[in-house]
Amino acid sequence: MSWSVLSTWKMSLEGCRIAAQQLAKGATAADALVAGIENVEDNPKFCSVGFGGLPARDGHVYLDGGFMDGDTLRFGAVGSIEGFRSPIRIARSLSAYKFNNFLVGQGAEAYAKAHGFEARDNRTSKSQARWEAEKDHAQDLVSYDGHDTVCFLTRDDAGTSCAGVSTSGLFLKEPGRVGDSPVIGSGFYADSEIGSAAATGVGEEIMKGALSHTAVLYMKAGFTAQQAAERAVLELDAALTRRNGSCNAISLIAMDRDGKFGVGTNIVFPFVYASDTQEPTLYLAQRDGMRTVYEAVTDIDSVVQD
Repeated sequence: MSWSVLSTWKMSLEGCRIAAQQLAKGATAADALVAGIENVEDNPKFCSVGFGGLPARDGHVYLDGGFMDGDTLRFGAVGSIEGFRSPIRIARSLSAYKFNNFLVGQGAEAYAKAHGFEARDNRTSKSQARWEAEKDHAQDLVSYDGHDTVCFLTRDDAGTSCAGVSTSGLFLKEPGRVGDSPVIGSGFYADSEIGSAAATGVGEEIMKGALSHTAVLYMKAGFTAQQAAERAVLELDAALTRRNGSCNAISLIAMDRDGKFGVGTNIVFPFVYASDTQEPTLYLAQRDGMRTVYEAVTDIDSVVQD
């Protein structure tokens, strides 16, 4: 397999096409990944990422993003950053440094401004209207309302694997809250010698299992990407259910060093995959006992994307 790209949710379908086109033309895994995620960050139709992302309790849109290069194991991340266009691009730039790779809040914003990253008010009339309508009823919201993280895993012709994520986090979150997405090992992880993984769902649950790194360790131990992803998710789901009585929504995508993919989930979960031998394809995964099963979607319009 020459190159491949794997991404979360129906909202990533066009971004996956863009990443695939770039990889087919010889782009690096990192460049293709950033292009794919930026497509989602720039689209106000998607309420959980970038422009039009859902606000925190105070009405502001704070974004999180993370990036990892599987060749060097270098990573960069930003958390609770406001007023900038592309968390993934800022995160990738931070991976170039030896120190200060994870910046949050005002520190992340000062860095982005000093390095010339594009500023943008990510609030839209649609997102603000939803905030106005629901800000006084936060206690009535279920834990999974409006916080789907877009995750991309890419592998290029040279065998380099990268992982990246971007999100606006929980709707009506407390200002300053950071979930799993920008946390290396929980929200994303990449090692070109083994594989990569990225997670979406309730960050407070995902961090309890360092889910992405756990999946990569299972691949290192000899499990396939599919076995690693479903094992990581369902073992964490079982542990949290046993200890706490329940487990909130968690999903995971994984890709091995050869570009073969896997997915684990405890909900109904759409994802997209493309390679040099396969056009971008939307799949729908769901839990089936102690397995995760999935099938290609024939009617794309039937899959709802908030």
